[in-house]
Amino acid sequence: QVQLVESGGGLVQAGDSLRLSCAASGRTFSSNAMGWFRQAPGKERELVASISGSGSSTYYAYSVKGRFTISRDNAKNTVYLQMNSLKPEDTAVYYCAAASFRYSIRTSEYDYWGQGTQVTVSS
Repeated sequence: QVQLVESGGGLVQAGDSLRLSCAASGRTFSSNAMGWFRQAPGKERELVASISGSGSSTYYAYSVKGRFTISRDNAKNTVYLQMNSLKPEDTAVYYCAAASFRYSIRTSEYDYWGQGTQVTVSS
């Protein structure tokens, strides 16, 4: 059974940092793109960052570019999201997902999803 389990969320103040982790089990995703999505109350789920299977290609949403960094450790089957200079507008549930392709920025191409971890940034 494939599982993606996120951790590292929490309540922080504006300007603080958090590091999210997503541990995969049940299969290896070293050839698959991995992504971090977020969904704020009343808003659609959006792609925040994605990384190719090899880790050589990354994508960032404009709103987080320069503040967030996605990385992966294929030996540990784990993907990370380092979030710096957090803003109140970053408050959301953050989801980890694995795609069917080596690189993807399309939500529809992500087949496996974690349960999410809450990130709350106070002003």
